[in-house]
Amino acid sequence: MANDKRLLIDRRAFIKAAGLPFLASLAPRSLHALERTDAVFASAFRDRNGAYGVATVSEAGEIIDRLVLPARAHGMATSRATGVTVAFARRPGTFFMAFDPARRREPIVMHTPPNRHFYGHGQFSPDGSLLYASENDFDKNRGVIGLYDARDGFRRIGEHDACGIGTHDMTVSEDGRMLIIANGGIQTHPDFGRTKLNIDAMEPSLVLLDAATGRLIQKHGLGGPLAQLSTRHVDLGRDGRIWFACQYEGPRNDLPALVGHFCKGDDLHFIDLPPETTARLANYVGAIAVNRRDGIVGLTSPNGNASVTLDEKTGRILSEAALREAAGVAPAAHGIVASSYDGHFGSRASDVAWDQHIVRLAG
Repeated sequence: MANDKRLLIDRRAFIKAAGLPFLASLAPRSLHALERTDAVFASAFRDRNGAYGVATVSEAGEIIDRLVLPARAHGMATSRATGVTVAFARRPGTFFMAFDPARRREPIVMHTPPNRHFYGHGQFSPDGSLLYASENDFDKNRGVIGLYDARDGFRRIGEHDACGIGTHDMTVSEDGRMLIIANGGIQTHPDFGRTKLNIDAMEPSLVLLDAATGRLIQKHGLGGPLAQLSTRHVDLGRDGRIWFACQYEGPRNDLPALVGHFCKGDDLHFIDLPPETTARLANYVGAIAVNRRDGIVGLTSPNGNASVTLDEKTGRILSEAALREAAGVAPAAHGIVASSYDGHFGSRASDVAWDQHIVRLAG
């Protein structure tokens, strides 16, 4: 629990780190929003003119600042050591943009090698020196984790085999020694856009790698009746527990369990939600986030137009809410904040369409 206080940085730390030049650059309305919020977030969006960007957002959903993106983004990563944040292109995009939410340095746009594309997710090492990114080696139909030197302009310095296909979300253990990877198991190729090429022969898995060497530590493959349960998103819970969320590609009426957790050296444990809740999620959890301080797990389902929170310790449902086109979810100062494709963020609606994921910013 020692790092939970770092996870839940409040707006006072963000303001202090941002400094006077950034604060002076804000419009009075944005400055007022920043002064009132308990937490600060970032999320990608599409504006009413069809342009893409990334915004710094208050807990109430007030936009504090915006930056232009070259194309649509998906997931986000932030370094709690350096404050640098990254927006990753939506699959099969080939760019990420690294930026400082306080604008203390110019954004950097990087691209994958010619035979790779991003899957929309990544994470920093705890000291902020490395960025790990989920990528597709589409010529060989294998997922990889690209390694980028965050202290040298995000130069690509190598990669680890992700030991699976359809590598989607990933994170890094608290001590930085282990990569946690959700291999969705779905084959894609940029020549076919976002078409899923192997629905009848999927290979979903959850993988733990040694961060330094890429050595495989542990792999949980999903086969048999779970072979079409695409393992897509992960987040760290308490005491080394890893939470995961899935999207089912099988028959609509099957309604398998979609959420679970595991630890290093442990088996997968699926959460047995009530049938009506599983039906509400519509076989699709689009995002998952853990508030470790409060012991809450948040889920969103754009297909089910729903937001659900669970007790982290027991898996018991704490709340369910209708949220049209539910998108991102992140730990708030207390509880969970969620966004939607139709412009809702927390308690506020705005004139942008939020994309799938939110990241809470460090000071």
